Amino acid sequence: MTILSVSNVGISFGADELFKNITFTVAEGERWGIIGRNGVGKTSIFNVITGDLVPTVGSVARKPGLRHALLDQHRAFEGATTVWEAGAAAWREVMALEQRIAEQALELGAMGENVTDQFLERFGHDQERFADMGGYVYHARVDAVLQGLGFDAEESKTRLVSSLSGGERGRVGLAAQLIAPADLLLLDEPTNHLDLDTTTWLQEWLKEANESVIVVSHDRAFLDAICTNILHVEAGTSESYKGNYSQFVPQRAERRLTRERELEKQRAYVKKEQDYIMRNIAGVNSFQAKGKRKRLERLPRLAPPPGDPAAMTLQLDIAERGGDQVVAVDNLRVEVPGRVLVDGFTAVLRRNDFVALVGPNGAGKTSFISTLLGDRPPASGGTRIGGSITAAWFRQDLADLPLNQSLSDAINGQRPLWNRGQVQNHLGAFGFTGEEVFREIRSLSGGERARVALALISLTRANLLVLDEPTNHLDVENIEVLEDALSDYEGTVLLVSHDRAFLREVATRVWAFEGTRLVDFDGPFTEWEAVVAARG
Repeated sequence: MTILSVSNVGISFGADELFKNITFTVAEGERWGIIGRNGVGKTSIFNVITGDLVPTVGSVARKPGLRHALLDQHRAFEGATTVWEAGAAAWREVMALEQRIAEQALELGAMGENVTDQFLERFGHDQERFADMGGYVYHARVDAVLQGLGFDAEESKTRLVSSLSGGERGRVGLAAQLIAPADLLLLDEPTNHLDLDTTTWLQEWLKEANESVIVVSHDRAFLDAICTNILHVEAGTSESYKGNYSQFVPQRAERRLTRERELEKQRAYVKKEQDYIMRNIAGVNSFQAKGKRKRLERLPRLAPPPGDPAAMTLQLDIAERGGDQVVAVDNLRVEVPGRVLVDGFTAVLRRNDFVALVGPNGAGKTSFISTLLGDRPPASGGTRIGGSITAAWFRQDLADLPLNQSLSDAINGQRPLWNRGQVQNHLGAFGFTGEEVFREIRSLSGGERARVALALISLTRANLLVLDEPTNHLDVENIEVLEDALSDYEGTVLLVSHDRAFLREVATRVWAFEGTRLVDFDGPFTEWEAVVAARG
């Protein structure tokens, strides 16, 4: 049964058209992935589905009574004191009824034989309504989702929302969305605050759930695992495909090739007919030439296959080769106040290693990196960066970007001898053109800031790249560009990411957190995944 139909929807803001002819139909149980470059309007499609944004043209038909759940981006959790209450936010009416039934039960015991038929009728009605509203199953659902997303369900009943970090608030918001009674889940980048284990849990939960799902994500492994359909938003419109992300890629290529062939065939036909018309319009075959001209005028012309602006161009060069021992780690202990993160780790980061640093959220990956690079002192043990090693660090929070500078000034800071044309050419390779190069970095979106950070790192010509969640704000096309650049990179890489497709593509070695122990697995990420899966 169809639960949602979006037909020829277009959104314009004044003279600016965001997209047009967005068309797709969602049936019960289908899981759709919406993909496309940053800024094409994926979140606006969600707002059209929920009714928060009225289409300029086109229509949206929803199954009567359709219930949807959309992640609250503000994560205010109004009225919730504890994590458990925040997760169960959509069940407040049921919780209030549960409290009322508990109070009625106490009253019933106190009344004894004096209980009235009216009281019993109201008590029975409330119990029946409680059951119909899912009152006997919601507790287990809240516990299961919070546990799956990395929270202790019992501890969550007393843990205060005010104590949560930004990433934890994101996970509680996702939990509230999954726990809410809904027919359609609208998930906007749900894996952004999840580690590898919780992402795997979310995949299994969505595959086993009864709800239909529409997800915006750049996580290709996640899209592969859950999607039954793909909506590709490109060049101001959309096309739908059956299957997951890996099945979408060859289908899109085949459609493009077919359209290019049809376009070439039509162009050849038009040229042939125009040549005939020019030769015969004034001759003995004038009647036939005029007929051909009329038919050409009525011929619907095929358009070239749509295409978005090109993805960024990224080349990662090194200034010098550097030594074979890039970083030597000796019995390293890393601590934060009241807690040991890493204890007794010894390893050597070798030239040309591409190491994936993996572990649950909060394990201490960023603190470990900071200690490794000498930004913070170790509790004991030590690290030594090899001779002729220059490191460049892509920080997860992008905190080292000069926010008060323009893009142009930031590049000039690293290349003071470059003229304006050279600066603009470099920024153009990362998708910034024209007057955009004079924008202040503080005004940029997350994806734009990530591209600026990569533009700056590419100028360092460092032979050690430390990349902490570099794909978080990049769309799929730019993630693939980063993969290609790393495949040609001749230096060493230490990489933190929850994007499994990315890790499978580039990581040749794994450092994995197991409590305070950091395990050195000398093999590619795919082999490490197999070992972990076999271990159960």
